[in-house]
Amino acid sequence: MAKKFRKKPEEGQPLWLLSYSDLVTQLLVFFVMLYAISGDMLDTSEIRLLLSAFSGLGSLSGGTTLQAGKLAGLGHTVMALPASEKGKFLGRTRQAAVAAFQPELRSKAVRIREDERGLVISLAADAFFGPASADVRIEQARGPLQKLAGFMSAPDMAGRKFRIEGHTDSVPTDRTSRYPTNWELSSARAINILHTLVDYGVNDQQCQVAGFADTVPLAANDTPRAARTTAASM
Repeated sequence: MAKKFRKKPEEGQPLWLLSYSDLVTQLLVFFVMLYAISGDMLDTSEIRLLLSAFSGLGSLSGGTTLQAGKLAGLGHTVMALPASEKGKFLGRTRQAAVAAFQPELRSKAVRIREDERGLVISLAADAFFGPASADVRIEQARGPLQKLAGFMSAPDMAGRKFRIEGHTDSVPTDRTSRYPTNWELSSARAINILHTLVDYGVNDQQCQVAGFADTVPLAANDTPRAARTTAASM
């Protein structure tokens, strides 16, 4: 009777590699936790160096050392770190702004949002300006603008840039008036808001101004609420 032999199963990766991969994963998580806790105390270049040490796994591709060198092949992992820091800053800044402008947010005199420019704080023009006017209604605007000035002058904002944008609705101005078009009107609104903020302590070297007329509507373009002045942190 012929003797049958069972086919020997193919061998996989050695068992020690499982323990090794678990150890590497735990170390990586440990260093990521250290980075998250330390915040700004850990330089970005240091975390890049740590990440570079885990580019390989055992016999699959080999590891690297913690010596300084060219960090090739790290891809989007490292590139995402600055964006992550910016996201954390925007999150903290938004929380501070929401806390400061609670009454104005409820009355819709102020709106807070984020876009590609950063944190955007919009002031409703119908609350702070008269129709077709760039003169700030100081009695209504004093409180919100003082809050905004304090927000922009906070220590966390040192070195930041702010752009003050003026907007209008689509209703044409009187061409024989002080502001013959909405371009002059929106620019004048932004400039007057800047002057008021500087009076309240904002550093004008951190500021830029822009007028958008009715080209970037922030509400229905044929309503007064479309005419907003926006202070955007960049």
